[in-house]
Amino acid sequence: MGVYAVTGSASGMGREVVSKLKAAGHTVVGVDVQESDVVADLSTPSGRRHAIEGVLAAVNGRLDGAVLAAGIGPTPGRDRARLIFEVNHLGVVELLEGWREALTASGDAKVVVFGSNSTTTTPLVPRRTVRALLRGDAEKAAKSLRMFGKAAPSLAYAGSKIAAGRWVRRAAVRPEWAGAGIRLNVLAPGAIMTPLLEKQLATPSEAKAIRAFPVPVGGFGDAGQLADWVLFMLSDSAAFLCGSVVFVDGGSDAYFRADEWPRPVPLRRLVPYGWRFARFASRR
Repeated sequence: MGVYAVTGSASGMGREVVSKLKAAGHTVVGVDVQESDVVADLSTPSGRRHAIEGVLAAVNGRLDGAVLAAGIGPTPGRDRARLIFEVNHLGVVELLEGWREALTASGDAKVVVFGSNSTTTTPLVPRRTVRALLRGDAEKAAKSLRMFGKAAPSLAYAGSKIAAGRWVRRAAVRPEWAGAGIRLNVLAPGAIMTPLLEKQLATPSEAKAIRAFPVPVGGFGDAGQLADWVLFMLSDSAAFLCGSVVFVDGGSDAYFRADEWPRPVPLRRLVPYGWRFARFASRR
């Protein structure tokens, strides 16, 4: 049985993950702003350090995996964009970097980061916002959205998930992650019935937009089913899964991007590996 850290463990999909991991016999150290093994506010640098140190102390320096499910939604509020960036992006990157040695100690660790299909279905997210986040500058990222007014939280949410997903994709293939036996992957849900979605559906203006959004299979996703996906991505069956983004969104991403993905890799990316490699890749 394994030892896992789960952020966002007190509610929604994070709570479902914790429940299913424990039911399978695993040890779980939960991290949340309330009612958890490690109580920490991921919107502050000190809170993130406390989360890192609290988990490491609880697991004695070894983790078989981690699930980064903590997140702030795109609801209105003062300085909301900054809070979204701190929790949704830095609350992923800093914690994983802080836990990397413990994950390496396992020799066969799996990590699932909760992304979102907002990454591919939200237009107008500024590139400078994502670039600032990838540099770890949440303040500059928030400033880049001030001109968008009431739309800023939605763009911040999508931007935070884009940046987190790109960080995972970049880090996943590096020697210190893949080479150390750590598999980093992203699970990208659509509209899942959680307390956050219930709150949005209770607001008429938000509910109208949510219900109008294309979901080819109809309805909303189930948090328990998303937890099943997480358990699979943490299992031995996912040993060859590395740097992937798995959409579980009722078909919304496919609805908007049927012809946009997949795309062939640019030839310039293959040149360093030689022409023979390029020919081999083209046949796969």
